Order: sequence, then structure tokens, then C-alpha cells
Amino acid sequence: MNLPLSPKPPLVSIITPSYNQAPYLEQTLRSVLEQDYPRIEYIVIDGASTDGSADIIRKYADRLAYWVSEKDNGQAEAINKGLARATGGIIAWLNSDDFYFPGAVASAVRAFEAHPEAGLVYGDTVAVDEKGEFIHFPRYAQWSLEDLLTFHILGQPAVFMRRDILLKAGFLDPSFHFLLDHHLWIRMASHAPMVYVPEQWAAGRFHESAKNIAQAARFGEEAFRILEWAERDSRVSGALGRVSRQSRAAALRINGRYLLDAGKARESFKSYARSFLTHPSTALVEWKRIVFAFLSLFGLGVLQKHYNRWRKQRAQKRALSESNGRR
Repeated sequence: MNLPLSPKPPLVSIITPSYNQAPYLEQTLRSVLEQDYPRIEYIVIDGASTDGSADIIRKYADRLAYWVSEKDNGQAEAINKGLARATGGIIAWLNSDDFYFPGAVASAVRAFEAHPEAGLVYGDTVAVDEKGEFIHFPRYAQWSLEDLLTFHILGQPAVFMRRDILLKAGFLDPSFHFLLDHHLWIRMASHAPMVYVPEQWAAGRFHESAKNIAQAARFGEEAFRILEWAERDSRVSGALGRVSRQSRAAALRINGRYLLDAGKARESFKSYARSFLTHPSTALVEWKRIVFAFLSLFGLGVLQKHYNRWRKQRAQKRALSESNGRR
């Protein structure tokens, strides 16, 4: 989006929750501080890291609106601390192993200015590995509340929220640890529409200590919890009723995906099978993973590793092609 910013652009508050991610933290901090947007309030909440993270944060302390390093009860509490301090009309959080691409914040602000009805805007999040090399380009689209209830997952690093809608929805529920962001997006989408911008705004990092790998098997549990909550919540229960079978199948599909990532092929295939029986087209969105789960039952899981290696090579070729095209 190349429209000019308004003469008095809004303040954007960005929170980074941090805990023992020193190898990646400085890239995260710089990706915010080096944005070309003129009004950023940057808040860093560190959970008493023991790996030198506080020293890295201290290097940039004079450019931060606020930072602290103290014990907390996890990611949700850290982010909520930052949200409580944020004063910007637009708010986002960026985890300490992810990073923004240049121009992301300005583009998000332009999207809000073009769509005053939007409660949140989101762009594309590219998956990278521990070295920052491209792994995958997930596909996003213009989604609705019903889409969120069928577990169309937004790339959290590329989500920006309007403050007044966030306050209506409430902060993160600290009882969630894995799909805490998705739970919040659903609540926000019940108050105001979302707007998708087909631009690469951020990178989400996948590495061995990241929750999406280290604790993969627990994601599905929270998908089922979200559906149980949605059935009881009057703000979203009507929308859930319109897509109930798809939602159940999608939760089972999410469970199958993360069980496979956790190396639990048998449980994964069972979950995918139940998803297919509940709503076939919803399950078959991940037909490749279903095939890999089935093959893993016979000791052929190595084929998925070969596929992932090929996909990474393809992603890197695409990134190089896009980089050459911008020159």
C-alpha cells in the first residue's frame, strides 16, 4: 500500500515479550527500531532471562519507551504487562525470536487509515529457521470470524490491533499458552472486521526451542478448549453454530498437524481420520500431512524430512527471485 500517511500519524505501540532468546533478540529489537515509521512506542518485557538478554536490551534502552527484566508467569502475562502500559492507538506484539521486515509498521498504519472500520489488520508472515533462512511462505487471505472459528490461523507477528477494539475484547487469557493469540483474534473479530493486506510484514522463526516445535503436541488441546469456550460465549456462539462441523473437523486437523510435528504419527493419523469423518473437505486441506502421517506408521516418516528440505529450497529460491525483482 503506497498511499501517503496522514499529516499526524497515530502512535504505534509494540511490545516484545522476552525470555532466554538471546541468539535472536537483537535482530528482533533492531527490526522494530529501524522501521521508517516516525511514531513508535517500543516496550520490552523480559522474564528475568539468564542468557544475557538483559544486556542486549540494555544496549537499546535509550530508544525504548519502557523495559523491565523480572520474573513472570509466562508469555501471556508478559504481553499483558506491555499492553497495560501501551498508549498507542495501534498496538502489536513481536516475540523475541521473530522480526519485522522494513516498512511493515507504516504499511499497517496505512491499512488502518484506509479501513477505519477494521479492528485488526494483518499481512503475510514468512516462516524462517534459526539462521533466518526462508522455510515456507504460508498462504493467507481475507478472513472472517467464521474463518477464525474454523482455525484459519493468522501469522501473529504480522497482526496489528486497534486499541479501542482490543480494550473491548480484553487482553490475552493467561490460561492459554499456545493458541492465546488465536483466542484473542476471535474475540476481536466479534467486535469489528479484520482486513488482510497481501504484503510480507514479518518473519516467524521456527527452531527447536520454539513452542511450535518443543511443545507441539499441546496445541490441539487448546483448539478443543477454544471450541468449548465459543459454544458458551454469546458473542461468537451464533457464528460457531453456522460452521460447527467445519470447526470440529478443523480442531481435529490442528491436533493432527501438531501431533505429527511432535513425532506421534499414530495419534496424528487417528486425529486426521476423525477430522475427515467429521467434514472431509476441511480435513483434506492438509492432505499432504495426512499422507505423511500414514507413511510414518510404516517407518517412512523420513519422506517428510525430504519434502521439508525441498520446500525450504523452493522458499529460498522464491526469496532470491523476489529480492532480484526489487533491485
